Parts: sequence; structure tokens; C-alpha cells
Amino acid sequence: MNAQSVALEAATIRQQCKLLRMPTIAAQCTQLAEQAVRERRTHLGYLEALLQAELEEREQRLIERRIREARLPRMKTLEEFDFARNPKVSAQQIHELAKGDYIAKARFATAAALINEMVEAKHQLQLGRALARWARYDLIALDEVGYIPLAEVGAEFLFQVIAERAEKAAVIVTTNLPFSEWTQVIPNARLCKALIDRITDRANIIETGAESYRFRRTLEKRKGKNPETKS
Repeated sequence: MNAQSVALEAATIRQQCKLLRMPTIAAQCTQLAEQAVRERRTHLGYLEALLQAELEEREQRLIERRIREARLPRMKTLEEFDFARNPKVSAQQIHELAKGDYIAKARFATAAALINEMVEAKHQLQLGRALARWARYDLIALDEVGYIPLAEVGAEFLFQVIAERAEKAAVIVTTNLPFSEWTQVIPNARLCKALIDRITDRANIIETGAESYRFRRTLEKRKGKNPETKS
């Protein structure tokens, strides 16, 4: 087969892959074909390598898309977290939960952002649609619960989102307040108790201690830059 025929076949394959939405196969088919010849692989072996490459690329794109959709404020990994500085936090428990076998898709938001979204949706007569959108996530992570007092309507929206997920989907909640002090931010005692009941049912509760991990890390960095600094 001459070079012109090979080029024509390659162009045809790229066009077919475009129609089938298989960009990785289009990009790697020639390279993997040459590799298959060198390694004397069978036709089925070559096909398996092509499909594996496509699947791996799709999985990577899926991860990247879900991270974007989660709207995380910044990327952090468990490798960056120093468990030695936080003896109250069980590394084994955190890594077990981080496996995420129960998660297919997730969404991150602060409690205030969630409530603002619900309030805006109500004003636009889209509250039902907004609640349904949040209900579709297998996991939601709500940060900064308890940082600022909630108006009763805001607390009701927070309760509604969490109650809809009871025994059906997972919720991660971070807070700087013990549950005994939640009435400081949710004045309605009955609603506060109901919300805590929903959050703590079948929950893994992880206490990190009263001292700020970020603040301690900053102090240690400063001490490292200036060895003469005394605490």
C-alpha cells in the first residue's frame, strides 16, 4: 500500500471517529497501529488497545468535568493534609471515606451560596426546579454552616435540601460550631433540632479540634523562615 492510500485511510478514520465521537482513537490509531506491528500483536489486540485508550481518556475527561461542575473554590488533595498535626483526625477513616464508592457525581457550595440560590430561584418561581437539581447529586458538600446566622427562610431552605436527601443520598457538612451551639445561627429551636437529626443520622462525625489547622500551618511556615522567632 502506497503512502497516498495510507493517508487517505487515515483521513477516513479520523472523519469516522469524529462522527462517532471517538477523538482519542482518531488521535492514536496510527501510533498504536505502528506499535502493534512492532510488537506483533493480533488484530484483536490492536483493537483492544484502541478501545482502552479511548476509555481512559473519557474517564479522565469525566473526572475533569465533574470537578468543574462541583465548583470547588480551590483544589486540595489529601496528600497535602498533614495528619500528624491533627491527631484527632483518623487518617484511616478519612482515606476510607475518600474512596468514594458511594459517589457518582457531587456538588460543592457554601451554606450561604446554597441559600442564596434557593432564594433567587423562589423569586423567579423556579424553586421546585432548583431543589430537583440539587437532589440529583449523589453527594453535596456544604461548607461554612454556622459561620453566620441564618434567617428563618434560609434555615428552612437548608433543611429542605438536606431532608430531601435523607436515606437516599450523601451530604458532607463542615461547621465551626458544636451542635449544642447551632441555635445561635438557627434561632428556631424545633427546626434546628430537625436539621441536626437529619445531618447526624447514620453519619461519620469527624472532630478536628478547636485549633485552626490553617493558622497553625501558617505559624509553622513563618517560624521556618525565621528560626530566631520565639513562640
